[in-house]
Amino acid sequence: MNRILATAIVGLLALPAHAEGDAEAGKKTFNKCKSCHMIADPEGEVIVKGGKTGPNLYGIAGRTAGTVEGFKYGDSIVAAGENGLVWDEETFVSYAQDPKAFLKDYLGETSAKSKMTFKLKKGAEDVYAYIVSVSGE
Repeated sequence: MNRILATAIVGLLALPAHAEGDAEAGKKTFNKCKSCHMIADPEGEVIVKGGKTGPNLYGIAGRTAGTVEGFKYGDSIVAAGENGLVWDEETFVSYAQDPKAFLKDYLGETSAKSKMTFKLKKGAEDVYAYIVSVSGE
């Protein structure tokens, strides 16, 4: 019986992560995000035209924080990535709700700060689901 349970758990862990939010609702909520963020695939095809104040969010799921090539990040988000922060639904939602508080908590540093000052109080799960849905993940 234990072998069956272990096999089932390993099988579940091998499944690709999927977003729990509502991608269609996230598409609408992403309008708040696109003033700073765009979504463009690796070939440069723009999926959602947006600002360049924030990094391109294409393929964020599973990406180490602070690593989009060519984007100038703040020190705290780079430090978080160097300390193992990888974006998944839980970390994305927590960060989007209060970036500065998230980084302070994650890094354990009261001086941590974020260049992202916007706080997405609700709908971050949906935005994550939308980004995942257009990122071919």
